[in-house]
Amino acid sequence: MKAVRRAIPADERAAIDAAICERICALPQFQEADVVLTYLSFGAEIDTRGIIERAWSLDKAVSLPRCVGPRRMRWFRVASLDNLETSSFGVDEPRIDEAAEQHLTAEKDMVALVPGLAFDERGYRLGYGGGFYDTLLSDFAGASVGLCRQAQFVKSLEDLGVIGEFDLPVDIVITE
Repeated sequence: MKAVRRAIPADERAAIDAAICERICALPQFQEADVVLTYLSFGAEIDTRGIIERAWSLDKAVSLPRCVGPRRMRWFRVASLDNLETSSFGVDEPRIDEAAEQHLTAEKDMVALVPGLAFDERGYRLGYGGGFYDTLLSDFAGASVGLCRQAQFVKSLEDLGVIGEFDLPVDIVITE
């Protein structure tokens, strides 16, 4: 799936990502959410910057994850993409700021945007193997939305033998 993603030309990826942004922002779950939990895209991942900008323009709080241990992330509200730190994974993350920490049990009007190398019809995802998002999904009360280009959408990841015991599906998968 990494090869499939890399094979999509940059201009085509940009057009696809813009369409995904429009579809995400039109979702009732996004419109009704007070808080948007989202990853900050890296490399050839679906670009989330447009979604983040739209959320801010709608006066929504935006929280980004920071990996803090095996299978564990903490989420911090950000008002800009300045002053992020680059992690050992090469991903820009928010600085630890107790006052800006987003507690996931505090509010139910949240939507979480979830990355993946592939998604299937049941909402299961093929991630990078760290289990971070499976841990998030295990006790997340809001709506979870997988972002996926159509070229990376498959009928069944289970049939491909890549669904594990702790893998959890997202509520909705959005493609272009």
